[in-house]
Amino acid sequence: MIYPFNAAEAFKMAISIEENGLEFYRQAAGLIGSGPVAELFRQLAEEEKGHKSTFTEYLSKVKDQGPTVFDPDNETDAYLKMMADLHVFRQKPGAVAEALANVKTPQDALKLAINFEKDTVVFFVELKAAVGEQADRLEVDKLILEEAGHIRKLARVYAKNI
Repeated sequence: MIYPFNAAEAFKMAISIEENGLEFYRQAAGLIGSGPVAELFRQLAEEEKGHKSTFTEYLSKVKDQGPTVFDPDNETDAYLKMMADLHVFRQKPGAVAEALANVKTPQDALKLAINFEKDTVVFFVELKAAVGEQADRLEVDKLILEEAGHIRKLARVYAKNI
């Protein structure tokens, strides 16, 4: 049977990932309290909020469309769902709080954040392949660059704090 891929489902997964990132950065900043790591986490929380808005806008554009990418073996859909389910904070409800329970130092929080962002970049790269419109792919590219920028920011702060 032939299954066409619908980008709306992928954008819903991306929104969920951004919501989890927002939750993580807010909770981690609160846990750490003050200092450069907490300040960076507050800044990244705001950026994740913006990313969520971007994906929500994309979702509103594609939700009423039919299939956006021809996917004869349903590989894109299955792969994106697997990638999203393996994402650091999507594995189960409460995963953010559970992960933060193991954070003892700002360095621990930074390592966790770097892993979150790496998972997000990988997911967004795959999401880009599933988006039908060239203009939307370019927008996803921008988000990939922003998430990669998060990794660089986190790595710089981590290097200063080890």
